[in-house]
Parts: sequence; structure tokens; C-alpha cells
Amino acid sequence: MLYSSDVPIEQSALLVIDAQDSFKGTPRWERRNNYHFEKNVSALIEAYRSAGLPVIFFLHVDDDPYFEPGSPYVKLMDFIDRREDEPVVVKNTRNCFTSTGLSALLLKHNVRRIVVTGIQMEQCCETTTRVGADLGYAVDFVSEATMTFPIPNYDVPGEELGVEEIACRTEYALRKRCATITTVAQLQAELGARRAVPA
Repeated sequence: MLYSSDVPIEQSALLVIDAQDSFKGTPRWERRNNYHFEKNVSALIEAYRSAGLPVIFFLHVDDDPYFEPGSPYVKLMDFIDRREDEPVVVKNTRNCFTSTGLSALLLKHNVRRIVVTGIQMEQCCETTTRVGADLGYAVDFVSEATMTFPIPNYDVPGEELGVEEIACRTEYALRKRCATITTVAQLQAELGARRAVPA
């Protein structure tokens, strides 16, 4: 595994995965975790912009009514004010690599390290992390800049996995196997230290 400490922050890109209105169309939105999600993602977007490093947004499409191509819900959430030079990549797989040209885009920007944020923590964010690590990228997984919802057990009516259990399991599964579990403040400090170095 390539660790984040092995790759300088200037060779990184921020991935904002599926922060789209599709999730607001269902009752589960009321059961989301992480009510600091918008603030934390916004802070990282601003930090990456200030450092002049890539920010890449993703939208997920599938046959769910709220995720169907052309649905008015398939758009970035209102808290995101995307700049024209920041790409929006549409995907139809859980991870951000398989159904997109992300690898070529990262190569174009000399990116060897990816910072994962977005929705859902244990689905599109985790699968992107795993695939990215297998492809040789160093990965920072920012749990506090991800979001999820309780997962029902479709085989046992009324049973579900709670958001705290999901977060714990996800971090345990990824830590030092596929990613460095990090925080907004840690990345802000690393980006700030880069800007402080004289040219």
C-alpha cells in the first residue's frame, strides 16, 4: 500500500463523491448521520482551491427514480458552488474509476494521492477508496466529510445496521489496508504548510 505520507500533498486531488440532491428525495435523508457534512466538505473544497489543486465532483446515475439520468435530482447539492474549471464526472458504478475516465484525468494533473469525501461512506466512498488503493494511489479517507444512512437488512424485516456501526466498520476495514483515515483539520494544516513554503 502507498501511504499518504509517501506522497506530497501537491500531488493530490480532492474527490467529492455523489453530493447530489438524489439522496434528499427519499425518507432516509431525515436519518442521515454527520450534520457537519456540508461544512466539512466546503472547508476542504476551499482549502484545495486556495492551494491551486484539483477538485473533482461526481454524480451517480442508475435506475432508481431519484438517480435516473435526466432526473432533476441528479445535480450537485446547493451548498456546492462549482467553478467552471472543476469537472463533474458522471458514473454508473459504485466506485469512481470503473465507469469513468478518472484515471486519465488524474494522470493529466500528476495526481498520485486522492482525498475521498462524499456520500455514501460505506458504498461509493469506500469502493472508490479500495479501487484507488489497488490502482496504486495513496488515499486519504475523510470520515467527517462523508455521510451515510442506516442500512436495512432485507432478509430480516425491521433489522438494520446503524450509522455509528457503519462508520466504525468502514474505518476499521480501510485503516492501514486501503487508506489513511484523516480529518479536515489535518489536511488543512498540510495544505497550509505547502502554501507557507517560499517559492
